[in-house]
Amino acid sequence: MLHDLLYVAGRLAAGDPDPALVGILRRAYQPDGTLEVYGVCREPVISANGYAGVVTHLVAADGRRLSFGDVKPGGPERARDCARAVTEMGAVAVNHAVLARGGLRITGTTVSPDGRLGAGKGVRASPLIETDWATGPLAELFARPLAEVVTAQLAADDPEDPSRAGTALVGGDLVVVGAVGDQVLARELAPATDAGPERAPVPDGPVIRLAPAGSHPMLAHVANLRRLASRPGLRIRVVGRLDPDRASTLRPLAVGPVPGAATTLRLPTDWHGRADLGYDEIQGSHLPPRDPAAMTEPVLALDADAVAESPLWRVRRLVELAVSGGRRAVVEAARGEGTGLTGPLRRAGFTTAATVASALADESDRRGRDAFGRRTDPDPDRYAWAWLATTAHLAATERELIRSSWDCRGSAPAVRP
Repeated sequence: MLHDLLYVAGRLAAGDPDPALVGILRRAYQPDGTLEVYGVCREPVISANGYAGVVTHLVAADGRRLSFGDVKPGGPERARDCARAVTEMGAVAVNHAVLARGGLRITGTTVSPDGRLGAGKGVRASPLIETDWATGPLAELFARPLAEVVTAQLAADDPEDPSRAGTALVGGDLVVVGAVGDQVLARELAPATDAGPERAPVPDGPVIRLAPAGSHPMLAHVANLRRLASRPGLRIRVVGRLDPDRASTLRPLAVGPVPGAATTLRLPTDWHGRADLGYDEIQGSHLPPRDPAAMTEPVLALDADAVAESPLWRVRRLVELAVSGGRRAVVEAARGEGTGLTGPLRRAGFTTAATVASALADESDRRGRDAFGRRTDPDPDRYAWAWLATTAHLAATERELIRSSWDCRGSAPAVRP
């Protein structure tokens, strides 16, 4: 990413002594003694650079989030076929479908700093009894409100790997309210109480969008979400990943029934209370009967997308134009808009965004003169710093808007950075 490249280069040029700036070639695996791990779900992997496979997400008895993967060169077929494939973990043969619904007691294992389990020759393991999401360490996935978890994730940047912010798994209990396009619309259920199993949605909570984690036709994400959307009023327990670029959006990886709820999923016994959305196909028999009252109720109005509806798109267009077209393209665009660039930003309260965008436009048009009055080439460093300041502010502001979209009041407050 150009922003990261310029940011690191600028700090190094300024003599910043932070060792993280020079990077890390490889995160070494460290011995971790004996571990008890419990499966959460499987996630298909199809990368743009020719790798494919499956990653099984795990929770250790001490609460740590771990994973074990089988990702190698290959195409979508490999991601599909790995669903029930056997992978070697040292001297142990691990079936991902079994591990995702069961557990292992592992000795001699190694773990990377980002939670990946090693598969060295010294690894030994024995199976643990299958567990569901409602018991043991897996229940901790659903112990906190989504807004609280999301806020913590968006605030916790990893200085060694900023791209990992917001990528940890989250869990929550939701009620389906409808659909728009390929997204399921849902609201979070209030915490469990003694009032009864059919919990009501969080008062004035945001409409949560469940978007497919993968759209490849060999995987079942889109078809499964379509089936879930067909039952407004359905209570579902969801494990997924925050989409850090879209307002109140989750990318679900697995779903299960809400404990104690009547209008919830009815999954086969051998699924052990969860369906991996990329692999398991939810059928009509897994859903409760249609509720005519729920079907005739109007779909709840969507909250405004805090990012898409804000005038920040003007700033994003400017920074993208600076990369694709250069400084002259920025000058022409800024001249064409005039006050149309900064006026809407200031009226919406984005005063700093208006300031940095104006500074970028002004710097793009700046040309110096030598002692004889002849025009000289502009200083590229000043232009680069102006672009970097605009991009950094834009990213921080959009992240705050996304965080506010999860606020329990259901509406994004005015942001005045």
